[in-house]
Amino acid sequence: MFARTLLGCSVALALGAVPLVQAQTAEPVDQAYPGTLTLKLDLTDAPKRIFRITETIPVKPGALTLYYPKWIPGEHIPSGPINNVSGLIITANGKQLPWRRDLRDMYSLHLDVPEGTSALQLEFQFLSPGEEGGGLYGATGSATPKLVDIEFNQVLFYPAGYYASRIDVQPTVTLPRDWKFASALDVGEQSGAQVSFKPVSLEKLVDSPMVAGEYFKSVPLSTDAKGPVTLDIVADDPGNLKLSDKQEAQHKALAVQAVKLFGARHYAHYNFLLTLSDHNGSFGLEHQQSSDDRLPPSFLTDDNMYLAAAFVLPHEFVHSWNGKFRRPHDLWTPNYNVPMQGDLLWVYEGLTNYYGEVLTARSGMWTAEQYRDWIAETQAGMVYRTGRQWRSLQDTADAVQLTSHQGSSWGNRMRSVDYYPEGTLLWLEADSKIRELSGGKRSLDDFVRAFHGVQDGSQVPLTYTFDDVAATLNKVQPYDWAKFLHERLDYTGDKLPEQGVEAAGWKLSFDDKPSSIQKAMEGLRHSANLLYGIGFSVNRDGKLTDVQWGGPAFKAGLVPGVKLVAVNGRDYSADGLKDAIKAAKDKGGPIQLLVKNNEFFQTISVDYHDGLRYPHLTRAGGADRLGQIAAPLK
Repeated sequence: MFARTLLGCSVALALGAVPLVQAQTAEPVDQAYPGTLTLKLDLTDAPKRIFRITETIPVKPGALTLYYPKWIPGEHIPSGPINNVSGLIITANGKQLPWRRDLRDMYSLHLDVPEGTSALQLEFQFLSPGEEGGGLYGATGSATPKLVDIEFNQVLFYPAGYYASRIDVQPTVTLPRDWKFASALDVGEQSGAQVSFKPVSLEKLVDSPMVAGEYFKSVPLSTDAKGPVTLDIVADDPGNLKLSDKQEAQHKALAVQAVKLFGARHYAHYNFLLTLSDHNGSFGLEHQQSSDDRLPPSFLTDDNMYLAAAFVLPHEFVHSWNGKFRRPHDLWTPNYNVPMQGDLLWVYEGLTNYYGEVLTARSGMWTAEQYRDWIAETQAGMVYRTGRQWRSLQDTADAVQLTSHQGSSWGNRMRSVDYYPEGTLLWLEADSKIRELSGGKRSLDDFVRAFHGVQDGSQVPLTYTFDDVAATLNKVQPYDWAKFLHERLDYTGDKLPEQGVEAAGWKLSFDDKPSSIQKAMEGLRHSANLLYGIGFSVNRDGKLTDVQWGGPAFKAGLVPGVKLVAVNGRDYSADGLKDAIKAAKDKGGPIQLLVKNNEFFQTISVDYHDGLRYPHLTRAGGADRLGQIAAPLK
């Protein structure tokens, strides 16, 4: 403590005092920033997870605030990984300048620019997290000895006071020798391992990630002159780059079906940037002309993995239209340090979730039956959401800064990011309602063409409000859509307010046979989802990841986080647990579970006799609208 304090004093004395300045709330201006920033990113040490950055920022003498991007589009939360920035040195005319972090906003740096200074030079490192990083998006790993994923918001600072769209940047990247790369950015010139991209706005740079690696494969999916689409893959192992003819055909169908759905393109070209690694997180993040998709290494080579994760690329592709081009008014901000508001995430993510799954079926990645099985799992999860008693669907969106980090523990009670799965059911019901009211002449497809298919070719965000959504729905099919939406968004109670599955001609049922989707997901995770029966889910190590509030296990005293040690006197295994549940069906004796809670052991008796219960959809009469929805567009 004392050494750190004394060191801080000595540095301040050596560099000159920096006045303490609190964060300013002045609005950024919509005018061009004078001069072009240059960004040089040296990735030759990327295999060591070290990115070296040199940045030049044109400036004028006087007080200056620099921002590190905090609110990253698509992440919806203040998630910029500033903690991974190291060694920041700012110089002017060869002399180091003192800077001070704002005490209220850790993403703001204040400094005084000396007279006679026309540009600042910044040098720093971004230390990419390893597997221990955890967290979301930029807080996860992004480099291995064989590949790297670059989100440019991680490796730059920018001047406060301007729209990101009005700040120009000249980016240059130096790669490890013989590595190949892909990005939606346009290449200006390339010399060996150094790539200079054409100058772009800061907005487009942050919206255009890059992947690079020793093992790389590029697959053209569409040669459409209005917007070609490419699948660019990097992997830790060359054996993971194998794309079967069937998979290639399905992804080509995805490119076709998406354009048929929306009726327009909002990209000059589109790149699926697919990283296959166990070490770089597992997620998808949308961008206007690309998507940053990070999946396990066996995604293309393991049938179960492909089945369970096939929806990721379609979901992110839909975001090019819904989320990037059409964007909620409160989720559009002039730069990356103005807070975002997530109240319309049930459109941004919910509608995207719905159509991402629809396009997974329409492209052939899922069969119609597998699509129904996926919807069955979604329906069951939302039917069993006890958190609906206190938290509305709307609040899961409003509280995104809180819900994004909740994880699976008490997931059924806390609801987490339910604007994704319940959003799917909301839009399924809207689709079914339009089909019903119009006698099958119109569908939700007509809504997205009217809403997202405007201004063909434009990449300038077009914002909207709740009233815009309701008004466009009403133009497609007259109905009181504002009331329809509010009744579902604002509802709290015991029942699932969405009736989309039933309106589509199906109903939820349970039996003791898991579907192919459920088998795939349990097999990949080495887990067991028993929430709809005994009332808990358990991971490969026997740890309870969630417990159904008010369910049999909950009533017996089980909670998330405890570890199953033995079942009916025998060492725990998922198969042994399932056998015990089967044996207890229609019998009088309870299931005996030896559990470990921290260092304490306890035997808990669960009085449960309804066997294994897996969700399925069965026909309920009327039109099979799910079949119509999943059918490819002609």
